[in-house]
Amino acid sequence: MPTITLNKRVFEELVGKKLPLEQLKDRISMLGTDLEKIEGNEIVVEIFPNRPDMLSESGFARAFSSFIGVKTGLRQYEVKDSGQKVIIEPSVKDVRPYTACAIVKNMNLDDEKIQEIIQIQEKLHLTYGRNRKKAAIGIYPLDKISFPISYRAEVSEQIRFWPLDSTEVMTASKILTEHKAGKEYGHLLTGQKKYPLFRDALGEILSMPPVINSHFIGRVTPETQAVFIECSGFDFRVLSICLNIIVTALADQGGKILSVALEYGKNTEVTPQLHPMKMKLDLAYINARLGLKLSEKEAAALLARMGYGYEHGTVLVPAYRADILHQVDLMEDLAIAYGYENFEEEIPQVSTIGEEDNLEKFCRKVREALMGLGLLEVKNYHLLMEEQLNQNMNCSRPLISLKNAVGEHNHLRNALLPGLLKNLAENQHHQYPQNLFEVGKIFQRGKTDTGVKEITSLAMVLCHEKTDFTEMRQLLDALMVSLGLKAVIKESQHPSFIEGRLGTILVNGTEIGVMGEIHPAVLVNWELTVPVVALEIDLEKISAS
Repeated sequence: MPTITLNKRVFEELVGKKLPLEQLKDRISMLGTDLEKIEGNEIVVEIFPNRPDMLSESGFARAFSSFIGVKTGLRQYEVKDSGQKVIIEPSVKDVRPYTACAIVKNMNLDDEKIQEIIQIQEKLHLTYGRNRKKAAIGIYPLDKISFPISYRAEVSEQIRFWPLDSTEVMTASKILTEHKAGKEYGHLLTGQKKYPLFRDALGEILSMPPVINSHFIGRVTPETQAVFIECSGFDFRVLSICLNIIVTALADQGGKILSVALEYGKNTEVTPQLHPMKMKLDLAYINARLGLKLSEKEAAALLARMGYGYEHGTVLVPAYRADILHQVDLMEDLAIAYGYENFEEEIPQVSTIGEEDNLEKFCRKVREALMGLGLLEVKNYHLLMEEQLNQNMNCSRPLISLKNAVGEHNHLRNALLPGLLKNLAENQHHQYPQNLFEVGKIFQRGKTDTGVKEITSLAMVLCHEKTDFTEMRQLLDALMVSLGLKAVIKESQHPSFIEGRLGTILVNGTEIGVMGEIHPAVLVNWELTVPVVALEIDLEKISAS
């Protein structure tokens, strides 16, 4: 989990109250964060991943001030129209299609505040932005920019600019191979024929996200009085929240927030939008699970201590909160405000003896055997895109889609192999061989209460220049020996594998899965240039045999 370093003096000024040292330590720990140390004028705090809004002095002080009762309730931030716009060109559609932008004036920066800006940018990149893959952030001196700004994609051969922390003008390809930031983040543009750019009205490059800013426009200094901020990525909602986190933190430092119009063809969006999200409070649900009897008035007061507003049964959620999705999220904050130390300890009136599930015992044995054979275990998300699950795999199997999907990963996975191939595609900049396995749930239509059946499966991939069917068969035989079983391979067909180089796997006469060499068309779909051999089997069928 990320840690942030706070200037204690600045932090206390932002909080609006100075607490005795021991009380300060206690209250920080009870806010739902992990205090590492307080030494001299330095506070080091570990922030849980669900609270990216606390990854700065301003954001943490805002939450802490509300928690200890100094400045409670929903913070109001005024946003004025800047009259400026950013034009998003269609060329970025297949690269990084979205951006959210803002202007903040009256910055009154010094070295301390600049370090704070650098810290929040770096921490958001690492956590909420998933190391710049999900969101990349650029902050620029406003006085060096001519509007309107265009967000576009250009072929790499035409891109030349002086990147930050370099001594010369470089081409895009040279930046990715020679510049420190290019080496670290260039893999995020691997396979793209065009690279995204922010250019101002004079054609000057602001940055090439998600890699590097321009030397001339991309550096904030103590002389900077106003900044232009952009967040780029693949999900407009994610970028909007990321932008809200940054601008509210800068506003708490004294900045004035101005909105920017974003022209997406015929559609126009305006960011930032700092209006609170509204969510109905199910107090009966929360009381039942917390074992409390909070009245609506008491719940509203506790919510105010966590920075929320409340109106007629509706919670007003701050626009910078990325973690409030369900009643359980409100319940967690109510529990924090109530005080974990105030809950009475109770011994459950149940007498049971815990025992590990037999299937879990079997899966653990499989994991231990495969790790002993030199494979690396991964854990992927249950949600993927339809394209990744079917089109990329050269097949058309039934899928289960989410009813109210927020992002593009909107289908439950029907197999583990697409996730493993995605892992390989995203890690081509690392050394080979890359031999991976995953034990996890896949989802199919079935006769259950939800209509969805969960199946525990195993998938394995071997990826290096000399891998073949024989190598995977040897690993399968070794796994079966460790489980006291014997596998038989029967010739078969499958669109994801090379014909004649695959087979159906049988154990005790029952078909349990398939293995083979991945078809070249599938490798092309995933933009893989190294051979892959794969296997996927149903562990529930094996454990029952």
